[in-house]
This record gives sequence, C-alpha cells and structure tokens, in this order.
Amino acid sequence: MENSSHITSFILAAFGEIGQIRYFYFTITLVVYGAIIVANSLLIAVISVERTLHEPMYFFLCALSANELYGSTALFPSLLVNILKDIQEISKLNCFLQIFCLHTYGSIEFSDLAVMAYDRYVSICYPLHYSRIMTPTKACAFLMLIWVFILARFAVTVLLIARLPLCGNIVEKVYCDSYSLFKLACTDTTVNSVLGLLTMFLSVGLPLFLIFYSYAKILRICLKSSRESQVKALNTCSSHLVCLVNFSVGCLFEIIQSRFNMSKIPYEARILLSVYFLILPPLLNPIVYGVRISKIRTTFTKIIIHKKIRSSLLQ
Repeated sequence: MENSSHITSFILAAFGEIGQIRYFYFTITLVVYGAIIVANSLLIAVISVERTLHEPMYFFLCALSANELYGSTALFPSLLVNILKDIQEISKLNCFLQIFCLHTYGSIEFSDLAVMAYDRYVSICYPLHYSRIMTPTKACAFLMLIWVFILARFAVTVLLIARLPLCGNIVEKVYCDSYSLFKLACTDTTVNSVLGLLTMFLSVGLPLFLIFYSYAKILRICLKSSRESQVKALNTCSSHLVCLVNFSVGCLFEIIQSRFNMSKIPYEARILLSVYFLILPPLLNPIVYGVRISKIRTTFTKIIIHKKIRSSLLQ
C-alpha cells in the first residue's frame, strides 16, 4: 500500500481500456460540452440583455445556468484530456479541486432550485404582495448568501478530506469524489462520515424541505382555486418541476453508483449513470426554460430578428 505522503496523483480506473474508440468518445463529449456552454450562455445573455427580464425569477434562472456552467467545467475539460491519454490520471491538487467544485455545484443547484420553489410559492399564494416580498435586491442577496455559505462550508470539508492518510491511489470513477477517497483512507473516517451526513442534510435535506413546503402550500391554494387558476399555476411550476426531478434523479444515480456494487451493470451504463447529474441537467434545463417561458422565447426571437435585419442593412 502507498502512503499518502508519496501519492502525487490518482488513477481514474473507470475509463478502462477504451482503445481507438476514444476518438469517438472524445467527439461526443466535446459536442455535449459545447452544447452545454452554448445553451446556458445564450440563456444568461438573453436575461442580461433584456431589461424586462430583470426580475427575481429570471435572476434565479440566470444563477442556475451559471452554476451549471461551473459544474460542467469542473468535469468536462479533465474528462476530455483523460479520454485521449493512455493512462487516465489526475494530480492530487486537481483531484481535491474537482471534489470541491463538483460538491459545491450539487449543493448550489439544490439551493437554487429551493429558492426558485419559494419564489413560485410567493408569486402564486401572495400575488398582490409579490413585488414587495421578493424584490430584485432580495433575490441577489439570497443568491450571494447561497454561494458564499456553500463555498465556505465545502472548503472546510475538502481540507478535512485532504488531511486523511491514504493507502492507495486508484479511484473507480472517471472523476474524483469524496466517497472514493474515504474508501482509500488508512485510518478511521467516522468523523468525516458524520460531517458528510451533516453536509448532506444541509446540502439536500434543507433545500428539499423548503421545496416540499412551498409546493404543499401551492397545492393547498390550487385545490381551493378555479380550474383556470390551477392551469396557470401548473404552467408556472412545470418547468421548475421538470428540472428538479431531472437533477434529483441524476443525484440518486450518483449515490447508488457510489454506495452499492454495480458490477452487474454494463460498463458504459455505469459511466453514464455516474455523470448523469453533470450532463443532463446542464443540457436540458436551459432548453426547458427557453421553450416553456414565453418571455424568454419572445426575447430570443426578437434578438435573432434584430440581428438578421442589421446584417441585411450592412450588406
């Protein structure tokens, strides 16, 4: 067994022997990463350019897309480089940086979705007081608090993980995560496990409680409202619910992949399940909101038409 003082890098064993098909995987991965960047950047640009979209709901949506760019960038550049290498490895420093980025991405995503659920609750249950309760300043304050608190909390967590003595450097995934390093530890990890459970509660438990509370209140109001009001509430919440379920399923896949023996599952399926929460939500969320929200769709169309008119005049 290797002592952690001599470990300078980790081998990412989940890649296996990919041979010449690596170029196909590289192309597909590059296309997906490019699509994520384009989709989320377009959504952020549309919201930033159009002043009528400078409202709390769109600020939260913009923050969601920014976080998805952050999370996917923590994975894809490293993934692309390793696909082309004969030995897939990551330096010790980059491994801990990746752990920090991926865990903060997941926690921020759940927190953003929770605040968006609360925003929908206020808009549906208190429509006349919405502009007073949820102001743009309060929305920005919520987002800043989420990012600062989560980044600071996970910085401490990663520092504690970095202090663990390790007896190996083989990580059975295509990226680094905290649970994989716990399995390599030479010492008792009870303290880290308890801290991990507390972190899980703060990262997932509290946001989910706020989401369930918000939707319980929305459901209660809808049951007492007219058919027209129910349809309007459903249209208001449908995009958020799709994104929430999509991300939650991805996180569930990751938890199952990490905690249980998946040897009977085909190799390609295991890889796909482990990166689902970093691929599907960042790729689909901006598309879902761009298609479902008429204001964003109209603004995007207006920008495209304006560019076409401008280019035709310049010719």
